[in-house]
Amino acid sequence: MDDDVPPLRKIIHIDMDAFYASVEQRDNPDLRGQPVAVGGGGPRGVVAAASYEARAFGVRSAMPGARARRLCPTLIFTPPRFDVYRQVSGQVRAIFERFTDIIQPLSLDEAYLDVTENKPGLTSATQVAEQIRQMIREETGLTASAGVSYNKLIAKLASDENKPDGLCVVRPAEGAAFVARMPVRRIHGVGPVTAQRMQALGIETGADLRDRDLRFLEQHFGKSALYYYRAVRGRDDRPVHDREARKSVSVEDTFFTDLVTRDELIQELDRISERLWERITKAQAYGRTVTLKIKFADFAIISRSRSFTLPVRDAATIAETGRALLLAQLPLRMGARLLGLGVHNLEDPEADASAGQLALAI
Repeated sequence: MDDDVPPLRKIIHIDMDAFYASVEQRDNPDLRGQPVAVGGGGPRGVVAAASYEARAFGVRSAMPGARARRLCPTLIFTPPRFDVYRQVSGQVRAIFERFTDIIQPLSLDEAYLDVTENKPGLTSATQVAEQIRQMIREETGLTASAGVSYNKLIAKLASDENKPDGLCVVRPAEGAAFVARMPVRRIHGVGPVTAQRMQALGIETGADLRDRDLRFLEQHFGKSALYYYRAVRGRDDRPVHDREARKSVSVEDTFFTDLVTRDELIQELDRISERLWERITKAQAYGRTVTLKIKFADFAIISRSRSFTLPVRDAATIAETGRALLLAQLPLRMGARLLGLGVHNLEDPEADASAGQLALAI
């Protein structure tokens, strides 16, 4: 099945190491070597980024600040400085542009680069990645990890393999075996809910997934089946887009037990709202429309929206709007198995250069 051979490219995925926290440690010597969390440590605060010292205690991004403090009592919270992060992101972007113009940013701190044809004329993508990492260290004082491979899927997996400050190269002959040994939850495109469904079917690793035929995957995963079938064989023919328009930013959660009461619905929506704001700020993607999604126990879906004249730029408005949209639907006709919150009608990142936005920040 599907014997078309995808084009072989030279792809690098660059991921800055603990970016926000590393910038704070760079700029404040007192924070170096300390467990640091960027974000709010109050009752309603959330961790936007954690240093590697904090991660050793189990602190992770999108975690409630109160829980982070319980895990690491010596944790130091520092408020985010997005203007500084954008400025550093611009420095890194400028380094990328010395090698290629085919750059696909995923957020302020990571991007794909297609270096099949590169400006210095280097034949080795590994050498390109090494030079980029050296320049980032010399010019910003920060470290970055890189994955080098023949497609986007494996390059992204590889960049996480030797973090922090690491380099991993996966050649075409090694791709399928590399994915086969991965836990399925690490494979790009397999979210937490899908990973749980796979595990319930006895699929723990890429090798387990590869052992299932396409028909089986279609029965259980529908339209995503062909992507999974190709991915576990090391195949991904998606190109690196030098400019990819983002249409929305959203977060959804599916629950093992349907939510019924007002308090549990609001509590879960508030958690989703915090995670959504972390994604919005990381991507610098602000929208004018806030949309609530509810999937009921019978799988019926409704959505409700509220639009504003200008893009929403504060977490409180996102949270309050989401709660208002939810409360207007109460009491629900039956329990909710999924809640989602998102922003749409995103602003043009080039519309207001004076605001300091990076049109193609990494």
